[in-house]
Amino acid sequence: MFIPLSFKDVINRFVDNLVDHYGDTLRALSESVLSGVLLPLESALRALPPWLVLLAMGLLGWHATRRLRQGVLLAGLLYLIGCLGLWDPLMQTFALMLVAMTLTVLLGVPAGILMARYEGVRRVLQPLLDIMQTLPTFVYLIPVLMLFGLGKVPAIFATVVYALPPLIRLTDLGIRQVDHDVAEAAWSFGPTRLQLLLGVQLPLALPSIMAGINQSIMMALSMVVIASMIGARGLGEDVLIGIQTLDFGRGLQAGAAIVILAIVLDRIGQGYGGRRVPPCR
Repeated sequence: MFIPLSFKDVINRFVDNLVDHYGDTLRALSESVLSGVLLPLESALRALPPWLVLLAMGLLGWHATRRLRQGVLLAGLLYLIGCLGLWDPLMQTFALMLVAMTLTVLLGVPAGILMARYEGVRRVLQPLLDIMQTLPTFVYLIPVLMLFGLGKVPAIFATVVYALPPLIRLTDLGIRQVDHDVAEAAWSFGPTRLQLLLGVQLPLALPSIMAGINQSIMMALSMVVIASMIGARGLGEDVLIGIQTLDFGRGLQAGAAIVILAIVLDRIGQGYGGRRVPPCR
């Protein structure tokens, strides 16, 4: 009744061929990211005194929201994670988030700019972004496991792929929503396309871009527990151990710490994203 149809063999041959030809390169890339970026950053964060981290996050929260009470509250929430005995896993998760979000911004903002500039790029990326946003999260682990194996680096790459779509879409949307009259007025002064982009379009699109970064941070945090299944340590590992050992208290405690971290980062992101760009004179 049904016509046999399967593409798994094609995919498997493609991945096997990729590993055979580029396996050494991929392993070198993984090792360079791990030993050159992630581990030094993680060691630096874990070596910092907690009071200094709390002070820095409190100041960042105050700078983002322009409310001293909000900065104190955010620092207090992070202090609560330390009181739960999860400060060290928090720093591990924070290091992974910093690396993943740096890569996400470096890839997502230029991709969103290209989508806004070129209709052909938009037609190609639009269906890819639809697929990336509808695939189950566990599916992201399959290709990174095949190419990079277990560890923190594949967890970073899986997180980046999962967190990219909202940033690309909102960067594209922000640039497209820049007032055409403003762009035309700026264009009349004779700037290059790059000058127009950097001096007019990106500043006016910044609230939308910041909203995209905020959304990407939330999606990256949702991958923390899943990424722990392939070797990423941190708060997600405690949740996973709690599930495996039926230690519900440990799992819920680590889950609460992830929620607190999400609240802190969300408030900071909303604070920067909600700022209005001063009108052009």
